[in-house]
Amino acid sequence: MAWILLVVAGLFEVVWSYAMKLSQGFTKPWPTVITLVAMVVSFALLSFSMRTLPLGTAYTIWTGIGAVGAFLLGLLVLGEPASLMRITAAVLIVAGLVLMKLAS
Repeated sequence: MAWILLVVAGLFEVVWSYAMKLSQGFTKPWPTVITLVAMVVSFALLSFSMRTLPLGTAYTIWTGIGAVGAFLLGLLVLGEPASLMRITAAVLIVAGLVLMKLAS
């Protein structure tokens, strides 16, 4: 159950980062509200998952899901550039996440 909570927490991290981008520096009310609510949910789920998962594992997986998720959202939704170096970096992050999971 802790792993499911952790993955959902990571997905909420992607939601709040995207909503924060849409808030334009917290000047748009609805994206700002979505950012704050998603942050609280993300942190709460991360906290619940840390009841049984080690700190280093949980935090690494959470930030990795957020980083790769935000990267993919930037590529697919915001039209950000997909250079070989950026894609390689994302693949290395995913490889690190897999290794962290296998080590737990």
